[in-house]
Amino acid sequence: LKNAIINNKLSHAYLFCGPRGTGKTSVAKIIARTINCENLVDATPCNKCVNCTQNTTDIIEIDAASNNGVDEIRELKNKISLVPTYGKYKIYIIDEVHMLTISAFNALLKTLEEPPKHIIFILATTDPEKVPPTIISRCQRFDFQRIDKTEITEHLKKICEEENIKSEDDALAEIAFLSDGCMRDALSILDQLSKISEEINIDVLKQNYGTITNDDIEELYVAILHNNLDDLLTKL
Repeated sequence: LKNAIINNKLSHAYLFCGPRGTGKTSVAKIIARTINCENLVDATPCNKCVNCTQNTTDIIEIDAASNNGVDEIRELKNKISLVPTYGKYKIYIIDEVHMLTISAFNALLKTLEEPPKHIIFILATTDPEKVPPTIISRCQRFDFQRIDKTEITEHLKKICEEENIKSEDDALAEIAFLSDGCMRDALSILDQLSKISEEINIDVLKQNYGTITNDDIEELYVAILHNNLDDLLTKL
């Protein structure tokens, strides 16, 4: 994506696929702002020009979950001929695009086939198999992966330091494990626990989420291996 921006080889449509909370919509917003930045340095927006600070009219976000009908797509088609207000491009971000109806997809298809030069579509979905192949074939597809647990743990640690939240490393690692590669879920758990307790530790996590840690499982196995019935029953 960076190379496409640096070399001015942008596609007219992108499809971002992947599990929830892996940054699809966030990256779409960053790309949209980067494309229109007036003082771009190595594909990094300056955060000072009018397109970085004030230009909200050229980035249009549509939630396909609640705007999934053919009428909404027809309305979009009527507006795309309008040139951008400030930037070089008008960027349409369609979130949860798999929620569109068949007739809405058909209406969108024609626009994707022959889009105006000043229009870029970024489609985001958690279920690419529900998107018609005719739509996918007209987009550059990027597959987002689940975020590594170590990266989630490091990010949670950074947030705790910045927000002055007391936390234990093993508790943050357990939150990362619970989130299953979804940064949004990890942040939600952290936010909830920070309101419940002054310090985020394993005990607080267990009380509120009923989780079983790797250490608990290990102790269970050890009790079985050593035929220690008392420990096993206590642990159960």
